[in-house]
Amino acid sequence: MKRLPFFSLLLVAASVIPAAGQTSAPAAQKPSAAVSTGPAKVAVIAFQAAVSQTNEFQRDFADLQKKYDPKRQQLKTLSDQIDTLTKQLQDQGPQLGEAERISRARVIDDKKKQLDRDTQDAQSDFQGDLQQLINGVAVKVGALMTDYAQKQGYTLVLDAGDQQNATVLYAVPQTDITKAIIDAYNVKSGIPAPPPESSGTNQPGGVDAPQPQPAPAH
Repeated sequence: MKRLPFFSLLLVAASVIPAAGQTSAPAAQKPSAAVSTGPAKVAVIAFQAAVSQTNEFQRDFADLQKKYDPKRQQLKTLSDQIDTLTKQLQDQGPQLGEAERISRARVIDDKKKQLDRDTQDAQSDFQGDLQQLINGVAVKVGALMTDYAQKQGYTLVLDAGDQQNATVLYAVPQTDITKAIIDAYNVKSGIPAPPPESSGTNQPGGVDAPQPQPAPAH
């Protein structure tokens, strides 16, 4: 009898980044006066996917999950205790006196309240740590993307991964620089790809690794 998916401690990470707060691509920078005007060269990027698929983010996200493993186990232990006490009360209730039934019910209720409080606190702490991780990597990915766009001669880069404020309705695959940015960032950071067992996929607690968000209509 599971009342509370304590495993929401690590959020419902069908998409990790939106769960902790939106990470937007950096604001467009005005080109310097030295840039010559000519035909527009446009690129698109799924910025959230670029952030979440870097080796650095994958490594640090796996470390963050491990950090919260003890708390997750504590919540599971408490949840199991509540289940056991509840079953005992249901099975033994008819043989117990009214005062004993009330006492046991009160203990169960207190434990449920404690579980709710502890889970909410853990979720809040986890979200704070996750948002800090996201923001730290996003700033560096944004800087690299800007440098890449300038060197490649792009005059405009649109965020194709922003589903809430969709501005890209059509884009050919050749304009998508998401993978190029991820690869360039990984090379610059020098951080190797995490091994499969620690990359964030199918981690305890039901958290899946953030998945890339392809540009619409590719």
